[in-house]
Amino acid sequence: MKKFAIFGLGSFGSRLAGILADAGAEVIAVDRDPAVIEEIRDRVAMAICMDVTDEKALVAQGLDRVDVAIIGIGSDFESSLLTTVILKQLGVKSVIARAQTFNRGEILRRIGADDLVNPEAESAYRWAHRLLGPNVIEQIPLSDGVSLVRIPVPEAWQGKSLAELDVRRRHEVSVVAVGHGDSGVFEPPMPHDKLRPGDILVVIGADDTISTLPG
Repeated sequence: MKKFAIFGLGSFGSRLAGILADAGAEVIAVDRDPAVIEEIRDRVAMAICMDVTDEKALVAQGLDRVDVAIIGIGSDFESSLLTTVILKQLGVKSVIARAQTFNRGEILRRIGADDLVNPEAESAYRWAHRLLGPNVIEQIPLSDGVSLVRIPVPEAWQGKSLAELDVRRRHEVSVVAVGHGDSGVFEPPMPHDKLRPGDILVVIGADDTISTLPG
């Protein structure tokens, strides 16, 4: 399971931290407000009250070794920018930053943010499923709690057919198309064709079910 750090525990950050922790992920929650830290302390692996722009403190707390950092800071854009830059310089592989406007999002991307979140438009539940799930290339919501996603074929599925894997019964999702390599061509899945490394699967299912697929 990945290790997550969430910086800024407003409504979105606190909710996301709780959902990820309840799903069994290791979550480090970080905020400047001692009261907020005290409130979430029992729900996450670690809760830290600190200045999120203090590079030495980030390293001392091991925050440079997390798999994913989510910067949920909304009111202090300067702190959001600095934290993004520092985390990328420290080598955090995936930094997701909050962007309340298009222009702020463009700035965050240019300084290194790997992805953006707009809490006013996206729910913490959807982001939790996305973060906990497999390496989703694209996700298209179809209805409340149900999505169509494109994912790389899981390593555990390579060399096996959909008939052997019995995906619909065992995982409660439907594979509706398979793309091979970089061709960009997707075809209906043949139940007895072997899945190969580099294949891309188009899958439909409930968000919480998709999040449990092997990576």
